[in-house]
Amino acid sequence: MNTYVIRRRDGWRSGADLEEAAARSRQIGDEDMGQDIRWIRSYVVEEEDGSLGTVCIYQGTSDEKVREHADRAGIPADEVAKVLDTVLVRADPA
Repeated sequence: MNTYVIRRRDGWRSGADLEEAAARSRQIGDEDMGQDIRWIRSYVVEEEDGSLGTVCIYQGTSDEKVREHADRAGIPADEVAKVLDTVLVRADPA
């Protein structure tokens, strides 16, 4: 599997909306597409208009499967980029 960064812009108006989307995303990834996709982590960001967006890290067999997962979960996938390498300066903060 390859690692992908997915930018999801202006996807949610509230934390509750984001939680619902995360539950759908995880269910589809774990139950329906487990051979093709794995959600690793997400960073929730504030968009310019105050809505919530995310930067998500996934592993997948292809960018097409990453986009298919987003479509099936009903969540945006505005940008999908394959990660070529990792530069680790410090571990993620707790």
